[in-house]
Formats: sequence, structure tokens, C-alpha cells
Amino acid sequence: MKINVESGDITQHEAKVIIVNLFQGVKSPGGATGAVDAALEGGITALISEGEIKGKGGEALLVHTLGRMPSPRVIIAGLGKQDSFDLNVIRNLMGTALRRARMTGAKTVATIVHGAGIAGLETADCAQAIAEGALMGEYRFRKYKSVEDPSFREIDTLTIVESDRRKLRAIERGVERGETMAAAANFTRDMANEPGNELPPTELAKRATRLCAQAGIDCEVLDDAQLKKLGMGALLGVGAGSARKPRFVIMRYRGDRRTKKTLGLIGKGITFDSGGISIKPAAGMEAMKGDMSGGAAIIATMWALGKLKPRINVTGIVPTAENMPSGSATRPGDVLRAMNGKTIEVINTDAEGRLILADAICYARQEKLSPIVDVATLTGAMMIALGNRATGFFATDDALADQITSAGEKSGELMWRFPLIAEYREDLKSTIADIKNTGVRGGGAISAAKFLHFFAEDTPWAHIDMAGTDESPKDRGLWVKGSTGIPTRTLINFVLARAPRR
Repeated sequence: MKINVESGDITQHEAKVIIVNLFQGVKSPGGATGAVDAALEGGITALISEGEIKGKGGEALLVHTLGRMPSPRVIIAGLGKQDSFDLNVIRNLMGTALRRARMTGAKTVATIVHGAGIAGLETADCAQAIAEGALMGEYRFRKYKSVEDPSFREIDTLTIVESDRRKLRAIERGVERGETMAAAANFTRDMANEPGNELPPTELAKRATRLCAQAGIDCEVLDDAQLKKLGMGALLGVGAGSARKPRFVIMRYRGDRRTKKTLGLIGKGITFDSGGISIKPAAGMEAMKGDMSGGAAIIATMWALGKLKPRINVTGIVPTAENMPSGSATRPGDVLRAMNGKTIEVINTDAEGRLILADAICYARQEKLSPIVDVATLTGAMMIALGNRATGFFATDDALADQITSAGEKSGELMWRFPLIAEYREDLKSTIADIKNTGVRGGGAISAAKFLHFFAEDTPWAHIDMAGTDESPKDRGLWVKGSTGIPTRTLINFVLARAPRR
């Protein structure tokens, strides 16, 4: 879908559907919605008085103009209460409204700039939210459909119409950034939605190489022989049961040549997780093709940084492997040696994500990256704790935690901090090795974080456990069923906030 920006009057636009909005509780609409109401001879006011539309968030009422306007249809989208309005309302509004528009078969849609009027938000930010919501809400993964679904009707163009010419440049700037943010999130979704037979570690590494080449970023891929030479026994141990060998992807963005200081981003890249010898139940195992969502988010984030060009240095790392059972697989009770020489007793081979992240964190420390932020679909415990609406994370200091929380708020991806309680390290004591990879059943998300903290040592570090939010169970707002792309936009905004303005 192409997004255009035009100066003009929304009531005179010839798109097959136009989108306006309404706050909850408003009886007589103003602004652009008021202009459309006047063109419809008070039709929107009548619908409000009759209770047909209340302005609640998620509402998207379609009405026919019956020749009173050049456009044959208007969608009135609810904004909810004005005191709780934010940019994420705009994103969700666009996703919902465009789904409704698509049902009509419309190829062209026009919209006003939601939020820049009575809500008082910055015009560029509103335009960015419109682009993100539209492009993410329209996302579909249809690569393996041999016959196109006749019920899916793609919209060709979305036009943002603004009557004030002075705002056009800000709108264009916002759309441009929104397109980049949405594209990055959708790249994450594309990779996470791929079946495991089509996206083994070697292919994930190739995707990273291609995206980095597009964005002008250096990308290096280490094979299993190089990993053995580096002493990455934890990563190699996880991949030992698969014929598809592990890879280690290193992406380097140099946006500030004045300094060697470099931020580290790490993403878990398990391209399929059967659980290994500690095999998972069959029911639902197909979803484990998405256990590389964290790695996909890092790859997509690095691509976006290459496009946005912030003044900061960032290295993205993706350890990638397939966790399979076989005669060569790591067994419960085995001891693996991480890159830093620390030994790990494997209690459960299904706690494999923390093992590959351990080697990645050791590599990041060797490269003197700071702070380090890792992202992973790590624990079922986090999914039980927060469900699929909020993403849990841990951080070694308050400033780093505040930056992640703020980036999540800006992105509309809720981040919720969990405690790094020292006593949970006791649950990971091994009688034969330096640490074991699982503790007791309770507090599993915290003990997993403490395992990673053991390898991060004194480096400023944060761990984002996106289990639960990596997938949406249904279409809602800007989300569609399947991969969400979380926390790609949060990571991008986190990096942008740390970079000085050019």
C-alpha cells in the first residue's frame, strides 16, 4: 500500500472511502469530522443522537454518502475518551478502519490527520502513527498460499489529506519515519512467520546479510567451525541435535565515528524449538517456528538504523540454532562450557534460549559493548505472568529501565519491569558445574534472567522476555493474527533516544 500526502478538503476527495474520527461523548463534531457532517447534512450528528456511534475506541462505523460527497463512503472511527487519547489510539484506529474499508473492496482510501487537531499532538508524530497503524494493520503473510484468498482485498493507496499547507512537510516527515518503523516490524513478522523448514539458521543468517546490505551495514556470519574455535560450547550444544548447524550473526552500525562506545543488542535465534531431548508436548509445538522472533527483531532493528542513520554505534548479535532431539543431541545432565569458560549443567534441554544468549553475552562483553540489551521468547513463566498485552523485562539499573519503558510507551508496546532478585541465583547452583540452566518451577522468568545476569556480570544489561507478546491470537487494532513484530519499534526508539540529534 502506497501512502500519499495531499493538501485539500477531505469532503471533496474522491477516494472510495474516507476516514474521520469522533471522541467519546462528543454530541456535535467539529474540525474535519464536522465538515463531513455538514456535507452529509447533519448525518453524523443524527447517528450520534440515535446511539449508532458513541466514539468508543475500536468503533468503525461505515456510512454511505448517497451522492452528497465525491467519496461514496465514510468511516467514522472512535477515538475513545479524550483524556486517555495517545498515539497508539491512532495506530489502532488505522488498523481497524482500514480492515473495515477493505471489506468494501475499496482500492483507494483517504484520511484526515487524527490527533493533530483538538487532541493537540505534534503533527509529525500523528502522521507517523497513521503510517505505522496502516502498514502494520494491513500486513498479511501469504507467501505459501498457492491460491489467493478471494476475501482478501488489498488497498492500493492511502492518502492523508490536510487543509493547512504549512503542515504538509511535517506530515511527510512523519510518514517517512512511520514507513521505516512499520517496514522493520513487518520484516520481523515475515521472518517469525516463516516455517522452520524454510528458515533454518543458515537462511536466517542470509536474511540478515541481505537486509544489512540494503541498509549499508556490515554483517559477518560465523559458522560452526568458527564457533568451536571461539569456545561457544553453549550455542554448539543447543544445535548439536540438528543436521542444520548453528550460526552467529554480527551486524555493525557505525553512526558516530568520533567514539568507540558501542551499544549491544542481542536476539535469540532458535529457528525451531522442539525442546530437544526434554521434548515439548505435540499440541502447539508448531508455534515454535517463531522462537527466533527476538533475533528477527534485532535484524530488523539494525536495518532500520541503517535507514534512519542516528549518531550512535550499535552492534547487533543473533546466535541462531535449531533445538532438535537425536543421537547427537545434548542430554539432560550434560555439562557445556560457555565462551567465557564458565560451565553449565543442563537440567532441561528445553531451556535452550538462555544457553545461546549466554555465549552471545560473553561475545558482547569481549567486544566491550555497553549497555547490552537482549531480547528473547524465553520463558513460559513470563507468558503466564503477563499474557499477550505487556512485555516483561529486567534491567541492572533504573536509568536503563526507564529508557526501555519510555521507548515502549512511545511505540505503543507496553514494557513492564520485573525484579532481579539476588536470592533467585541460589536456585541455579549446581553441584558439578558453575551454574545450572534451570531452577525451581516458581519464579521461572526471574531465575532465567538471573542465569543471563551471571554472564553479563558487571556490564549494564537489560533482558526483554517477549514470550506472550510475540504473537497475537487474533486481529485487533494494528495487530493481525500471527507475529506482532514486538519489540522491534521499541528497540528502534530506545536507540534513537540514546543518540544525540544531528
